[in-house]
Amino acid sequence: MMAKRARRTSSVPALDEATRELVRLAAVISSGTEAEIRGAMSRVADGEVPAVWIEELILQTYLFAGFPRGLNAMREWRRASGHAAPDRDEGERLDATLRWAQEGEATCHTVYGEMYERLRVNIRALHPALDSWMIVEGYGKVLSRPGLDLKRRELCVIAACAALEQERQLHSHLHGALNAGATAAEVDDALAVVVDVLDSSARDRIAHLWSRVRRPR
Repeated sequence: MMAKRARRTSSVPALDEATRELVRLAAVISSGTEAEIRGAMSRVADGEVPAVWIEELILQTYLFAGFPRGLNAMREWRRASGHAAPDRDEGERLDATLRWAQEGEATCHTVYGEMYERLRVNIRALHPALDSWMIVEGYGKVLSRPGLDLKRRELCVIAACAALEQERQLHSHLHGALNAGATAAEVDDALAVVVDVLDSSARDRIAHLWSRVRRPR
């Protein structure tokens, strides 16, 4: 259903091929088998996706699909690409918490827009630590990194949430991708890229969810 909608919207993909490959990789890392992840890494290692985009995608994977998948994906990327890990990285710093908090608030505000304050209240009501970790760890230390722009990050989050059938978070990040600068056609394209990893029931639910998010705009 989503693939058909994307074709009706435009005969030319809204996203460039490198971004389409990155979004597809996000879905495979989040829900695929090790063999599928290995195959996907081999494909992108020989393609046109910038290596820094791939590494940033893998780093953010643990926020949405867990640390084990992030570790496995980075291992397969190192093997397929031959790229060694950097000697040092900003993410190692233990003295950057305040900056990450400030950057995280700004990034989270961009993603959630007018819903930002309500989000903070709702998450804090679940647990104060979750609210702090969401801002400092998630939106600050990880999603504010400069190696990949926020729009592409959000399109990859959409792919991960769709593949994992996490529809409550998908709803938020469909809005988030639009708030981060994606067009509706680009979101259509991102969903079309990952449609084959979903069963028919999930496709229908996600298509309906996206139609609800898209309608007010």
